[in-house]
Amino acid sequence: MSRRPRRNHSPAFKSKVALAAVKGEQTLTELTQKFDVHPNQITQWKTQLLEQASTIFEQGAASKEPSVDIKTLHAKIGELSLENDFLEGALTKAGLLSAKR
Repeated sequence: MSRRPRRNHSPAFKSKVALAAVKGEQTLTELTQKFDVHPNQITQWKTQLLEQASTIFEQGAASKEPSVDIKTLHAKIGELSLENDFLEGALTKAGLLSAKR
């Protein structure tokens, strides 16, 4: 009997399976057959959902703003572009890089 390769499930799929398990409309065996996931995995996802459900309703926990400063990233891109151009010119003058690039 060969083992199936490891699969990575999306968070949407995990939540779908966990919600189906929480609803209790189908048995664990039925969910296993329906979603082709091991019963222990379904139980684990269900437990995670129930333990972390309260975090959904916390106010201010998730903000829609990006966590990094875009201006800083653009400045870094510009700085790195200048360095690349400078190094390309220096290597070309030294004969270590062809000018046809």
